[in-house]
Amino acid sequence: MTALPFHWGPHLTGGPFFIGILNLTPDSFSDGGRFLEPAAAVAQGQALVKAGAGMLDLGAESTRPGAVAIDAAIEWARLEPVLSALKKALPGTPLSLDTRHADVAAQGLARGAAVVNDVTGFSDPAMLALAQASTCGLIAMRSRTSGQGFRMPPYDDPAPKAAEAALAELRIVRDRLRQAGITEERVLLDPGFGFGTTFQEDLALWQALPSLPEALAWPVERICIGISRKRFLATRARLPDLAPNLRDDLTHAAHDEAQQRGFRVFRTHTIG
Repeated sequence: MTALPFHWGPHLTGGPFFIGILNLTPDSFSDGGRFLEPAAAVAQGQALVKAGAGMLDLGAESTRPGAVAIDAAIEWARLEPVLSALKKALPGTPLSLDTRHADVAAQGLARGAAVVNDVTGFSDPAMLALAQASTCGLIAMRSRTSGQGFRMPPYDDPAPKAAEAALAELRIVRDRLRQAGITEERVLLDPGFGFGTTFQEDLALWQALPSLPEALAWPVERICIGISRKRFLATRARLPDLAPNLRDDLTHAAHDEAQQRGFRVFRTHTIG
């Protein structure tokens, strides 16, 4: 576990705070396979920090639509060498673990990770117990699961959708952590764009951003926007076939939009 309590406050003063995404998987939607080798992952982590990332988020299990779930042993085998190497190469940069497995999170915290990022919102009792027992930072995302995977409806479903269902799910995540007695200063909430939502629902959620802090009774600076390279951006731009690695300009423009609405924390593949 981390030796000292982690609070987001010191990291959220001044300008925007970028959490650089480092995918250690063969099958992530954006850059799967590029950073499987520890040397490549460390080089990418260093590049992200040089570009302005204040934290790196390491993910060793893909959660893209249709991805095959893996067990904790495979995930840790991918993660451990990169985590160890980054602790040496970037000792001043806090590291986050993008995992939904309590065993992986516990091992990572024991090796010096500062944050656990759970895309299932700490819905697993073991993950929630780990959060209670630790002093690490937490990123809690709203998503819709189906068995071991994620519920992903047809993204182009034309039916109009409101943001309220996703907001209600995010309130459940918030309340789960509150009821567990977890200090709120440790927590960022993530609306979970694209995780079980259609384009119409993502659009409604994006348009609801100005009212999101009031709707959640949650500070705007502790809401993490994870929109990087998402299909929402390409679909909104009427470029639905644009490849994920060609969506960086759309990502940067979306970050600018969100900053104008007061948001300051962004989980992203690139910084520009």
